[in-house]
Amino acid sequence: MKSACEMCFKIIPMLFMMLVPVWETRADDPNIILIFIDDLGWKDVGCYGNDFIDTPNIDRLASEGMRFTDFYASGAVCSPTRCAVQSGQNQARIGITAHIPGHWRPFERVITPLTTMALPLDTVTVAESMRAAGYSTGYVGKWHLGQGAQFQPKHQGYGFSAVISGPHLPGRYRVLDSEGQKPKAGQYRTDFEADVCVDFINRNKQKPFFLMLSPFAVHIPLGAMAAKVEKYEDRAVELKRDLPHPVYAAMVEHCDDLVGRIVEAVDAAGITENTMIVFTSDNGGLYRRYDYRPAADDNVATQDPLKGEKGTLYEGGVRVPLIVKYPPVVKANSVCAEPTISHDFYPTFVELAGGALPKNQTIDGLSLLPLLEQPQAKLARQSLHWHYPHYHHGRPASSIRERDWKLIEFLDGTGEVEVYHLADDIGETRNLVAEKPGRAADLKKKLQRWRTDVSARMPISNPNYNPERAGEWWQMRTGKPVPSEKRKRFPPTEKSK
Repeated sequence: MKSACEMCFKIIPMLFMMLVPVWETRADDPNIILIFIDDLGWKDVGCYGNDFIDTPNIDRLASEGMRFTDFYASGAVCSPTRCAVQSGQNQARIGITAHIPGHWRPFERVITPLTTMALPLDTVTVAESMRAAGYSTGYVGKWHLGQGAQFQPKHQGYGFSAVISGPHLPGRYRVLDSEGQKPKAGQYRTDFEADVCVDFINRNKQKPFFLMLSPFAVHIPLGAMAAKVEKYEDRAVELKRDLPHPVYAAMVEHCDDLVGRIVEAVDAAGITENTMIVFTSDNGGLYRRYDYRPAADDNVATQDPLKGEKGTLYEGGVRVPLIVKYPPVVKANSVCAEPTISHDFYPTFVELAGGALPKNQTIDGLSLLPLLEQPQAKLARQSLHWHYPHYHHGRPASSIRERDWKLIEFLDGTGEVEVYHLADDIGETRNLVAEKPGRAADLKKKLQRWRTDVSARMPISNPNYNPERAGEWWQMRTGKPVPSEKRKRFPPTEKSK
């Protein structure tokens, strides 16, 4: 009889040989990179119809993957959508319904609800679920889900985090936590964010990883490197175009360069066939700042034919690009028109990783894998919902999309409702509430039922309503009026410092 020791020496090499092919092909544990641009609109890149801004890397990503035509941000501003991505839930469940900390109009018709000031630590984040599935996790860029040190990404499941804050130009942004990595002299923010991500990819290419990249671009204040700005200034004159703003166009191209560097790093690491790259935005595009004053800000961009902008529940405020490249599953140059939303990422990534969803946490999202495999498929979901009970670029409102029908209910005490048939009217130009009273009543009832189910916080009547002062904006942090007239103008290029 052979000794136990002799048996071990035979069994261990056999087990090792069985495992080596898995480590080499890693077919069961693909890498996932989520590129999460800030305020990028549905119409801001070439593959979605923009004919002014050069976005060759983003367009190439679409030609090599799948482009979603009816993808939505979970929220009309940043923090709500970020909450939804991390939690897999509609953010109304948690109460992060405005950007943190928000602002308000104290003399308007209604008092809007306070927003939860940080993603609760007992929320099982997508990063925590990915780590449980054996993944290395990294976060780079803007966080905006809590100011305190205890609420930062490293306490929400991210093994590596580089939280970066501040405007875009060299010397104006701050690196809060990056394990010692610092920007080079004169380095634009997206270029530094790319450096950090490339380093993370190279350090983790031998094992499965989940990386979320969330640059501050293309959020205001507008700022880009002069060489790119000059190109778009010349183009605007040549084409006689007022929008997009040349600095904004340059910022979008900076983001395109960022995408190109990420794809290049994945290719150089030899992990292209085993990496899913997801490109999207946190909310719709900006037309101009919410507290606009003449000569204080320039107009930024238009999402035409979409109505509205960031901070509204019209299509321009919540419909955003989504591109997914994953060679083993996604056919090149494919298009999907199924309505989908940001909190679908959580179950998609966890399923792809072979992980498990949290048992004691509602997950509102649905996996997108059936659509990636077959873009004409339908998800087992009738409706998408939004709840934005705040004044911003529009009035407090909730909305529901049920297949091609959409209803917006305003929550400012007016009782107004709008109904649109998006298949015929993507620009929401024709309110059908009078023509379709039955449809309107049905959608409104379903929307109200959903708000009850998720315990959505609602505005209440304001006893201090003052029509003459209703338009005043006040700061949530200071409890004082927003000093719009005194707002500092940031330089648009590094040459204008």
